[in-house]
Amino acid sequence: MILEHLDKQTADGTAQNLEALYQLFPSCFTESADADGKVKHAINWEKLRELLGDNVADGEPEVYDFTWVGKRAAQREAMAPIRKTLRPCPEESVNWDTTQNLYIEGDNLEVLKLLQNSYMGKVKMIYIDPPYNTGNDFVYHDDFHLTQKEEDVAAGVFNEEGQRMIKNTESNGKFHSDWCSMIYSRLMVARSLLTDDGVLFISIDDNEVENLKKICDEVFGEKNFVGQWNWFKSATPPNLSKKIKKNIEYVICYQKGGNNNTFTGVKKTSSSDDPITKPQNTFKELKFRPGSIHAKFPDGIVKAGVYGTAKFPNELLNDLIIEKGVNKNEVVFRNRFIWVQDTLDSQLDNGTRINLSKALVISYKKADYSAEVPPNFIDDSVNVETTEKAGDALDKMFDEKTIFDYPKPVSLIQYLTNFDTPKNNSIILDFFSGSATTAHAIMNLNAEDNGTRRFIMIQWPEETSENSEAYKAGYKNICEIGKKRIRRAGKKIKEESPLTTQDLDIGFRVFKCDDSNYKDVAFAPKDYSQESLDLFVDNIKEDRTDLDLLFDCMLRWGVTLDLPMTKTKVGGCTIHNVNEGALVACFDGVVTEAVIDAIAEMYPAKVVFRDSSFEEAAQKMNIFELFKQKCGWDEQEVRNNVRVI
Repeated sequence: MILEHLDKQTADGTAQNLEALYQLFPSCFTESADADGKVKHAINWEKLRELLGDNVADGEPEVYDFTWVGKRAAQREAMAPIRKTLRPCPEESVNWDTTQNLYIEGDNLEVLKLLQNSYMGKVKMIYIDPPYNTGNDFVYHDDFHLTQKEEDVAAGVFNEEGQRMIKNTESNGKFHSDWCSMIYSRLMVARSLLTDDGVLFISIDDNEVENLKKICDEVFGEKNFVGQWNWFKSATPPNLSKKIKKNIEYVICYQKGGNNNTFTGVKKTSSSDDPITKPQNTFKELKFRPGSIHAKFPDGIVKAGVYGTAKFPNELLNDLIIEKGVNKNEVVFRNRFIWVQDTLDSQLDNGTRINLSKALVISYKKADYSAEVPPNFIDDSVNVETTEKAGDALDKMFDEKTIFDYPKPVSLIQYLTNFDTPKNNSIILDFFSGSATTAHAIMNLNAEDNGTRRFIMIQWPEETSENSEAYKAGYKNICEIGKKRIRRAGKKIKEESPLTTQDLDIGFRVFKCDDSNYKDVAFAPKDYSQESLDLFVDNIKEDRTDLDLLFDCMLRWGVTLDLPMTKTKVGGCTIHNVNEGALVACFDGVVTEAVIDAIAEMYPAKVVFRDSSFEEAAQKMNIFELFKQKCGWDEQEVRNNVRVI
């Protein structure tokens, strides 16, 4: 019996797809051995074809398909595992010990892959504002299989960080294809993070909106397209075109799976009354309790009779006595009412005001209107600002001019978030976070309605131009701007509402995407030496800390990165306890029975040790017996619950 090692790379997307198919069609699978001799699922294509019948488009001369140069490579890249990790940076964080928000620096495709185990099916909303492909935008260069020379030639421009970004100019023969590949692979991975009813919002302009919609139709399913909003982005667009001024940008929305939830926009506010009758309704009688009708004419008695017109009669069935502006007596009207008696009584109980004109026309005005389904046009009528106002607000926050070009308004993200995102514990992800507008919006919303939404921001540390105001102000990359904005926005929110924001989470844990924590110890037999054999004693890189290892284990074993943690010293060993036993780890010293006793008292769900903590194989064998005794686990539970790195 041996302790299994935690995987050192992200999940294989192909294996995940096979497992999903296996859940649907188990009879179409057989078993085969992989390169390590482990049994794996393998699909029997002929059996699957039989189950699908005539619904297989294989060899058809003409099919509807959306494709581009590089699409297959983008699919492979989305599914390929990587050997990376997220390294914690408490010194750059705010309220590290208590916050549930995350700010992650790195290539967003790599980060999304790293988050899959811990956040699959847990994100309620994704908002992104990707590069618009205007001919000057940088897009991610995702072909990791080129040599350095090939990479430099392909990129044309590159930096010291490994050529992650290229400028996608219109002279590029794959101008649209490169952009499509970039967004396609990221959406494929991001979809897996959404809850079953999770929603995706993407801001985009004319350049790629049609291609983006086709990509989303493929990734999310055409039936899961919710709609496209037109956002009035600018009252003063630049005069760059001889044909049309572009005031509008778009927000497209998809839902991972269909549900019956109604999107809610803003609450109706109207100075006018609403009619209580409709011409197409049938006649019915309604009794109005004393004091329920507010007359817009002097006090007195209105005799029973038929009022209005022959086409729209309003029949008063008994005398109406108006005193001090309201009806003194119960009164009955007969008309084409929109309500039945129970509805009228309920409306009155909830503060709805009934008004009666001099011509005896009855109308109503609710004390509080429910939020309506949002219209497909977004402007200041729904309290969403323009880019100009967003830029002014950001400049004012930083006390500097043009710190970030064309930021999205906080009000836009707040408006979208309120459509279908519960205020308690919903996770909102933005993997093109830019100046961190989404984080600002989530903190604002939580301050307004006492919510507990959480955010995850992902941003590549793109360098600022040396000619930019941001660079001159000391910001060397976009991440520095985003983190500074979150700090200042959180502080400002608390200062403006100190009594109601005492428990508001304005913190964030910072992580940076980096190479694996583990040394590469793969050698051909002829290359083994005493030095290489010594690597097996401890395969952890020398510059990695316990905190690095702990969060890496959390990523590999499906534990979210926002959980509280404590540490305890036992016999010279540090024991890390994540969320009261969700994961317990010990990475140093020799694991003694006293350490196992202390871990058992934490009622752990998962336990991980450093492989080098065991000097002999017998000690690993003894772990099985100790955990069976201390935790009451059987042998299979020990196998499932204990790992080494």
